[in-house]
Amino acid sequence: MLFSPGHTHGHCALHLPDRDTVIAGDAIVTLDPYTARRGPCIVAGAATVDSERNLECLDVIAATGAGTVLTGHGDPWRYGAGSAVEHARAAGPA
Repeated sequence: MLFSPGHTHGHCALHLPDRDTVIAGDAIVTLDPYTARRGPCIVAGAATVDSERNLECLDVIAATGAGTVLTGHGDPWRYGAGSAVEHARAAGPA
């Protein structure tokens, strides 16, 4: 389990190394249900307790090196956890 606060105070992600996958939950989404923004990003501020902390916590997800990221909303990201985090940080808070 990976502590990844920001979306909520107690948010956690799950790393499944034998599957080369990280379940990021709502730490990263590929479809923001509030703004319809697509691609790796964090959920809009209206539904995220601390957007800056959410962006900071993404390091733990990138550090997994997982090839696939399963998100709470949107399609799986199959281009690596590091790439998902880069995109989410570039997108910034909404």
